[in-house]
Amino acid sequence: MKDYKRLGDYIREVNVRNRELEVTDLLGVSISKEFMPSIANTIGTDMSTYKLVKRGQFAYGPVTSRNGDKVSIALLNGYDDAIISQAYTVFEIIDHDALLPEYLMMWFRRPEFDRYARFHSHGSAREVFDWDELCDVKPPIPSITRQREIVAEYETLTHRIRLNEQMIQHLETTAQALYRKMFVDGIDKENLPEGWKMGTIEELGKVITGKTPSSENPEDFGDEMPFVAPGDFSNYKKFAIGAERMLSSIGIKRLKGKVLPKGSVIVTCIGSDMGKVAIASENCVTNQQMNSIVVSSNEYSDYLFYALSSISKELKAMALGSSTMPLLNKSDFEQIEIIIPPFELLREFSEITSKGNTIVILKLKENKKLTELQSLLLAKMGQ
Repeated sequence: MKDYKRLGDYIREVNVRNRELEVTDLLGVSISKEFMPSIANTIGTDMSTYKLVKRGQFAYGPVTSRNGDKVSIALLNGYDDAIISQAYTVFEIIDHDALLPEYLMMWFRRPEFDRYARFHSHGSAREVFDWDELCDVKPPIPSITRQREIVAEYETLTHRIRLNEQMIQHLETTAQALYRKMFVDGIDKENLPEGWKMGTIEELGKVITGKTPSSENPEDFGDEMPFVAPGDFSNYKKFAIGAERMLSSIGIKRLKGKVLPKGSVIVTCIGSDMGKVAIASENCVTNQQMNSIVVSSNEYSDYLFYALSSISKELKAMALGSSTMPLLNKSDFEQIEIIIPPFELLREFSEITSKGNTIVILKLKENKKLTELQSLLLAKMGQ
């Protein structure tokens, strides 16, 4: 039986202003529940009215109606102190021997907490999850020893994820530097070296526009093959690893003409998410918001990924010029001009990057599993 306690008995509001202007790090709180550098224009702003938040304290934005059903709440642990907008509420735990900040932050990360907060938000012009409502939250609060054990389990997973992310970033930085050295630095497309040429995307492979199964065929979804959508590109990653939804064998058969083999290059070509690029790490199908290149040779995949990533702004400009809704159709996409280096150079680049790619894919898959374990641990807190 869980020992649920009223949170208001364990926390108190903190309202200290930056009167002395000693703190200059201005932060905001994201819906992913992290502190982040603020992008607000503060020129001419009186920073002495901003609130101070110190390491181990929390801040949250009470307005929930514009947050995609999530509460912007975070625990400060990357800075000793910072300042945040007056719109946030700052609070702290009264007694750390009764409740660990890290344990409470785990509770705030649960989807159930976001749903609870949205349900209890109120207001006419905008919906607010106010301080009194937060204080009425009743999380399970076990012994401090058990809290430490739970936090240690979660932080072990988090540490492993971060190590993997650091390795992925190192390998990606190395690959990007190699791409620039081999294909960008000193290259003028108006005066290309011998063996180089200007060409179009369709010269490097077949372009396929994705398709979404009809809502009249729910049996098309199952657990056989990833069905990639723009939401699966929410975090930068070179490879498309799985997807939120999967196709069934029936769906795969129905969309057999849309199946992308491993190594295909996927590009989002509609809406605000357009211009994002990834390489298929396994056979998959995308929705209609993406044009993908089934490369005629595997040596083209990495080069196309970096080449198209480098012109994402140009892709958006092309689409914006054709419609009020940004859209880059298949015909226009196929005709995008691109520098095509000699095949021998592409093969050399591919042979070097393939070793790092193998590690990156393994680490991305491992992080996916570790994140699932984190979610499972959060779910068990309420059981």
